[in-house]
Amino acid sequence: MINTNNIVWQDLSLINTAPKNIQQWLDDKTSLTAKLKQQFEDFSVHVLSQQQAQPHSHEIESISISDQYTIREVELLGNGVAVVFARSVIPLTNDTKEILSIGSKPLGEILFNDASIQRGQMQITQTDNLWGRRSTFTIGNTKLLVSEFFTKDLYA
Repeated sequence: MINTNNIVWQDLSLINTAPKNIQQWLDDKTSLTAKLKQQFEDFSVHVLSQQQAQPHSHEIESISISDQYTIREVELLGNGVAVVFARSVIPLTNDTKEILSIGSKPLGEILFNDASIQRGQMQITQTDNLWGRRSTFTIGNTKLLVSEFFTKDLYA
């Protein structure tokens, strides 16, 4: 897992600071799940944790205010290797009840297969040797936050 507490996020316009081989992953507005399924013969989701917890202060700034949140952390595996670490912050509201029971199903399949769900602007970051991106998704009146960190096994 990655320590996501003290990460500094930047506007996507700074993408030119990232290596060329990672830029295509950072700036892709399509479903990451679909892209990974195309790239890897064997794609799966390994749920590391999904529990009620308090988001980091930088995460709360981007999402809907709620009394309770679920934090979902997963590894996306390509041919058995972790290629993406994802952290989702989901406010507990009537709008998000359905997605909390997805188990090891990719969250991206839900977010990109429902035309009523709107994606917000993306931001990027670099922490240690990992590059990441994050964006909000609006379901009904609720904004949730999805952060994705790409391992070198994905783009090296």
